[in-house]
Amino acid sequence: MNGTKRHVAVDVLGLLVTELVTGAGVQDRDGAMPLLERLRAACLRVALVWADGAYAGALLCWAREELALRLQIVKRPDDVSGFVVVPRRWVVERTLAWITRRRRCVRDYERRHDSHEAMVYWAMVLVMTRRLAKQAP
Repeated sequence: MNGTKRHVAVDVLGLLVTELVTGAGVQDRDGAMPLLERLRAACLRVALVWADGAYAGALLCWAREELALRLQIVKRPDDVSGFVVVPRRWVVERTLAWITRRRRCVRDYERRHDSHEAMVYWAMVLVMTRRLAKQAP
């Protein structure tokens, strides 16, 4: 399958902590393991990770035993039809929207995963510096 997939770990504000770019054919659970390892290496104090329903299964036990992370799956309510805002899941979607506002991150311009990761980090640097500039007196 052509294309790329972004696996991101963000804080509660939606700011990027770490990310992993893989081929589009990689399943979410398979991409989550190296992403969680990067998260653990970057932030030792993280204890709880909220994740989408696609990350359920053996990943929960692996994260608890190998990385000492509690992985909590945020599920969509079963009794609701149509679109519904699910708490904590919209934070990641908003971050992905911020990333895709940058021209180089909209399409698969980058051929290598490491250069695509650099473009994602650059997009988030722009978001964070603009926030800091607004707060300056």
